[in-house]
Amino acid sequence: MLDLNDVAIFTHVVRAGSFAAAARKLGIAPNTLSRRVQLLEESLGTRLLVRSTRKLNMTPAGSLFFDQCGKGITEVEEAGASLLESSSEPGGLVRVTVPVDFFEHAPVTWVGEFLAKHPKVQVEFILDDRKIDLVEESIDVAFRGGKLEGATLVARRLLDSRRALFASPAWVARHGAPTHVAELEALECVTATSVSGYTVWRLHGPEGQAEVGVSGRFRANTAQAQAHAVRAGLGIGLMPLLLVLRDIAAGTLVPILPDYSQDSGGLYVVSPSRRLRSPAVTALIEFFAERMRSNWDAVA
Repeated sequence: MLDLNDVAIFTHVVRAGSFAAAARKLGIAPNTLSRRVQLLEESLGTRLLVRSTRKLNMTPAGSLFFDQCGKGITEVEEAGASLLESSSEPGGLVRVTVPVDFFEHAPVTWVGEFLAKHPKVQVEFILDDRKIDLVEESIDVAFRGGKLEGATLVARRLLDSRRALFASPAWVARHGAPTHVAELEALECVTATSVSGYTVWRLHGPEGQAEVGVSGRFRANTAQAQAHAVRAGLGIGLMPLLLVLRDIAAGTLVPILPDYSQDSGGLYVVSPSRRLRSPAVTALIEFFAERMRSNWDAVA
């Protein structure tokens, strides 16, 4: 008789693409998973997987078996997750990946409030600007900014976002504020790094699309570093609004040519599967979504 636990393990290994990735997700040693799949193969009298140091492939029999059993295993897991979500208090570990500058616009005190509200939950943050593989790295939730293109995971848009022009009050007091977008070409601007030192800003304004070439003596490869430079009075910057919400509210940055902006996508929350989310994952997503919307509405 087949052990359904072994069938489930085989399904997880195939989905993860390797024993190591499945082991991280399930919290079971890779050699244990390998042994359980071997027992399943012995029960069926056929090989299901071809193992190598770099890659894991299914045999024709393994592919057929996965097609026939994978959907059933998924349905059982989803039914269990749905029952747990409706009856259980959120608990357990939630692994979250966020951009490096995430806590610049989402105060870490929010995490403290969430943990106080859900005492059985643990949260582990991985700060990384790479679009890492959520399944491979056993990540439950990802917060990602920009334009989300070609996403194969479950994505929810939390906030629209755009970039707008800002400078420090001290800079405006010294140089005055421009009244037309073309004036930016002659002004000191804080830009992204480039070999030429010359950057083209494509902005949308009252008369449609406008392109202006800008330059400056300070350039940096992250929006966070550029924001620090703009606050320090080094020039005008094209800043993501999500990054400078607190500056807007405090008056430490002032808008320049407020009728001009640039669409920069939005802020998204991404997860491997909506139906397999644990109560803790769902609670975290809803908590941060509400806080971000409230924070945005207060200053937008």
